[in-house]
Amino acid sequence: MDGSGFIEGIDVSKWQAEVNWQRVRAAGKQFAFARVSDGLHFQDAWFDGNWSGMGRVGLFRGAYQMFRAGQDPEQQAELLVRKVGTLGPGDLPPVLDLELTDGQPVDVVIKKALRWLAVVEQQLGHVPVVYTAHYFWKQLGYPEGFDGYPLWVANYDVSKPRLPPGWSRWSFWQYSQSGHVPGINGNVDLDRFSGTLSDLKELARGYPSARPAPSAPAPSAPTLSVPTPSELAPSLPTV
Repeated sequence: MDGSGFIEGIDVSKWQAEVNWQRVRAAGKQFAFARVSDGLHFQDAWFDGNWSGMGRVGLFRGAYQMFRAGQDPEQQAELLVRKVGTLGPGDLPPVLDLELTDGQPVDVVIKKALRWLAVVEQQLGHVPVVYTAHYFWKQLGYPEGFDGYPLWVANYDVSKPRLPPGWSRWSFWQYSQSGHVPGINGNVDLDRFSGTLSDLKELARGYPSARPAPSAPAPSAPTLSVPTPSELAPSLPTV
């Protein structure tokens, strides 16, 4: 946890190209999300390398998908499920990236997004995260039915994010889209997790396999009482 009281992380896609995850980890980042695809037709060529690289260096890792309401929500969900496989300790819940209407009516966007969430939760056994922003939630008419999903909110250049109605707290906050992190060429999105490392571990159902869990403090050695010289001297008889 840095001086701000949050756990720091990033999210990446093809725009960052090859990432040196060892350097990212050494820079103090604790988690990262990587994009699986933009809908059905544009799979991210860097996802497989990012997914394995994040796990290899012991980062808590997650996957997100840019949701396209003009495409089949079940097929999009199944694509993400196939790419991540079985989630294990250290794997964060999958993310629905909900920031476009894709030319669809609001009611269609909402219905299909909820279907995506239901399919992913059923198949992976994790309650997904919803990524969105206040301005887009307003565009959707402040829909209901999403408050049971953890929120990843996007809001830049502010001291605290503006939450879409329906959520009382955020789990992740994308606070910059122009960050600089060792191991990455160019700009990268910067994120925070609201909680402790233990909270993040609970969300990910364990520590990443490449990251040893914190060991319990060693028991302190017993304190030995050393007698003083006067205590060692024999007692003299009273005359």
